[in-house]
Amino acid sequence: MPTNRFILLVLVGAVVTLIASIFDAALPVFWSWNALLCVLSGVDLLLLPKRSSWGIRRQLPEQMDVRKSFEVSLELESEEQPTVYVELMDHLPQTFSMVRNHMSGAFRGTLASFFYTTLALERGEYVFEHVYLRYSGGMGLWKKQVRLKQVDKIDIYPDLTQVRGVLGAVQDALILEGQRLFKKQRSGSEFHYIRDYVQGDDIRHINWKASARTTKLMTNLFQPEKGKIVTLVLDCGRQMAIELEGQVKLDRTLEAALTLAAVALKQGDQVALIAYASQVKVYVPAGKGLSHLQELTRAVYDLRTDFVESNTQIAFSHVLRFLKKRSLVVLFSDMESYLYDQELLPYVQRLRRGHHVLLLSLQDPLLHQWVRIRAEDSRQAYRQSIAHQFTTDRYAYVNKMAGRGIPVMDVPADQLTLSAVNAYLDLKSRDRL
Repeated sequence: MPTNRFILLVLVGAVVTLIASIFDAALPVFWSWNALLCVLSGVDLLLLPKRSSWGIRRQLPEQMDVRKSFEVSLELESEEQPTVYVELMDHLPQTFSMVRNHMSGAFRGTLASFFYTTLALERGEYVFEHVYLRYSGGMGLWKKQVRLKQVDKIDIYPDLTQVRGVLGAVQDALILEGQRLFKKQRSGSEFHYIRDYVQGDDIRHINWKASARTTKLMTNLFQPEKGKIVTLVLDCGRQMAIELEGQVKLDRTLEAALTLAAVALKQGDQVALIAYASQVKVYVPAGKGLSHLQELTRAVYDLRTDFVESNTQIAFSHVLRFLKKRSLVVLFSDMESYLYDQELLPYVQRLRRGHHVLLLSLQDPLLHQWVRIRAEDSRQAYRQSIAHQFTTDRYAYVNKMAGRGIPVMDVPADQLTLSAVNAYLDLKSRDRL
């Protein structure tokens, strides 16, 4: 393709031809100028490296969190040793956004490196297929373009910032949603260690033998049993595709569920996971240890919502069929599903016979906004009335389920992780799992 320099020379030739026409010499000047441009173009194209002489290598991380920028390096190589100006453009997947670009410059010798910064806006597995190269040199009249094939894959995970915070925190101290959590465990049934007696300790746990040996009061410290099971149930129906504060509900619940899994695994418990829509999409049996956290993350990082109504009965039937040991079952779903699913309550009551059940949902900030607005016309008044009705229905459902001994937490999006972890740690501290 022609460069700006070539176009400029064409325009100069047009002006010269126009001036020559005044002296009846337009035709000789026109042909002479174009012949010169053809000769120079031919020489320029011959000086440029062949398209087949180029190669490319791309370096990018195997995995990255969603909405976190990362650097991609492109190593351009040539079998020849040209001195040319190159421009590179990577074939980014549709959901990627360019942050910073340093993809052009002089190329001398056989190898040069270029880089750019990008980020993914959605989770999943993505493929980078091609890199487009344009290069010019010599007299700079023409550019050549070539598509270089280089296939690389990257896995975009949910935002695991809070998970890493849990794994890096000291025992019983967590930092979630910018808040530091301290959960002092009460007496459990499993011996932990012996320490100095402090005021407020249960005198029934004083270890008299250790006290006699050390000539000071020592007490036994107990902790809740390890090896309990936490089952995470993720709704992937159409309601979970609704966007809240820049994220769809499923992304919010995934981040909260994986953080809860990290906390439970660090406490020595086991974690199972079920994702469902109209049928079970993912099932990961209960396991323990950090390797199991990686297995859970790999199982759900590319999970998508389905444009169907959720069938909670299928998920709970799966839990009842495969989970025989007592467990904490945490359902991440939507309040609309809870309100209008008439068969949910019988299944939850059946689950409660052998398991603890916790239902979680995300509050809709738009409802709260409409409730607080000052109605200035009939349209706004109607909207406010509907918002009040939905809000009342949500509160009534929470209270109704609480009366049946089934906790339901309808929380803001930024409090979902904190609420889920607190509920688990509270049951754990009371040795109720």
